[in-house]
Amino acid sequence: MDRRFVDCHSHVVPSGDDGAEDIPTGVALCRDAVEHGTRLLFATPHVWPELTLTAAREHEIRAAFERVRDRSPIELRLGWELTPTRALLDEDPRRYALEGTDRVLMEVPFTGPADVLVALATHTEEAGLRPVIAHPERTEAVLDRPVLADELAERGWRLQVNATSLLGRHGQDSAELGWDLLDRSVAGIVASDGHRRTRPPHLDEAYALAVRRLGEERALPLFDGTALGLSTPTARAPSQAA
Repeated sequence: MDRRFVDCHSHVVPSGDDGAEDIPTGVALCRDAVEHGTRLLFATPHVWPELTLTAAREHEIRAAFERVRDRSPIELRLGWELTPTRALLDEDPRRYALEGTDRVLMEVPFTGPADVLVALATHTEEAGLRPVIAHPERTEAVLDRPVLADELAERGWRLQVNATSLLGRHGQDSAELGWDLLDRSVAGIVASDGHRRTRPPHLDEAYALAVRRLGEERALPLFDGTALGLSTPTARAPSQAA
């Protein structure tokens, strides 16, 4: 398998959220990602309103990250996936950047309006970083008003569609919206959002569909890290362990 993919969204490091439950599972998911063509994988534990990134939790996650990375045949980097909250507006977003980039991954809330997301993305941008907006195609706000995705993209923020959405695994509406965002170049990144063995961090099947639908010239930059400034193979990034 030609390892060409950069996956900026996964939950392969145990963190107390709904991702990998232990180190062996995380290692297995990383090995699986390699076998399906990924060369660089970002582990992005959730930062939820009910599961914040306390100093103690961050220390535990970084220790787990090192254990998974040391046992995995892939370049693994650490980042975070932020669920927007007012409390995050008082923090330095540089704490949450995807390792080795100036990008911060944040999701459109699954329910309710996107007002706090817009505020958080603006706060991130004002700190000199670039927001990456995760899986808009799966959220109530965008499904109810698809033009919201266009409005977010018009601000210069990168939208990231889940590979599983493109494969129809989150329902027809999410699949149709995900493909529409790619067809119109509103979204510029595809990532796995891989969580567990039943939802692994695979990109190859979605990439094959994208090549057939969009052509390789348009499809590859959605998967190879171009939108993150990481389109060429890189050496393992230095650890950010505290």
